[in-house]
Amino acid sequence: MSPTQPSGASPTVGINSARSALKLGAGQVAELWLDRRRRDQRLAELAGLARKAGVHVRQLDRDALDTAAGGANHQGVIAWVSGPAARPVQDLDALLGGLDHPPLLLILDGVTDPHNLGACLRSADAAGADAVIAPKDKAAGLTPAAVKVASGAAESVPFIQVTNLARSLAQLKAAGVWLMGTAEDVPASLYATALTGPLGLVLGGEGSGLRRLTREHCDVLMRIPMRGRVESLNVSVAAGVCLYEALRQRGGDRV
Repeated sequence: MSPTQPSGASPTVGINSARSALKLGAGQVAELWLDRRRRDQRLAELAGLARKAGVHVRQLDRDALDTAAGGANHQGVIAWVSGPAARPVQDLDALLGGLDHPPLLLILDGVTDPHNLGACLRSADAAGADAVIAPKDKAAGLTPAAVKVASGAAESVPFIQVTNLARSLAQLKAAGVWLMGTAEDVPASLYATALTGPLGLVLGGEGSGLRRLTREHCDVLMRIPMRGRVESLNVSVAAGVCLYEALRQRGGDRV
């Protein structure tokens, strides 16, 4: 019989992701599940962190972990985290209004690979982005695989899923956010584009790039210079390049 999963909680899989959940939001971790056959120090450390935070630890067979993880590589660890997997669009105004610096946002249009989403979240955290915004439909959400690849960034960077991306882009523009989209067929270079001030970096999905309506909502379209034979970068790599160019132009910090 499969163990009962904590009500209202979603699985965060992998050693690093579970450690981040326990350190950054232990109050939201309902339970920690560990592979009963593993006796290594990293799992013992997680168990210690959980008990210190008052989180119940369960030792289970690997089959139960495999089922709960839904095919993701859990490394013998699942932290059950309560609360929503993503924040609603209604949180966007409050998030922008609560900042004491010009916002830096990463907006993803149709990124369907959860590994790419996780890597984008990780880059967004490293560069000090204030949020990652993505549509609900035809796009990856905070699956166990995405959270694992994010290595803690899913807990630290607000991930906002919107029903209508074009409407949300218009909302951001009305709030004074400049939208800078990436495209391969435009003359303006990323490195010749001003990325200071209230900024939303808009990147398209794997292969297809920005959709027409998303593209039309951008204030500026820019390209990442390519010197080799490949035609484009992976979206998570492109996100890192753009975020860090914005960070460089802002003097190396978020302000």
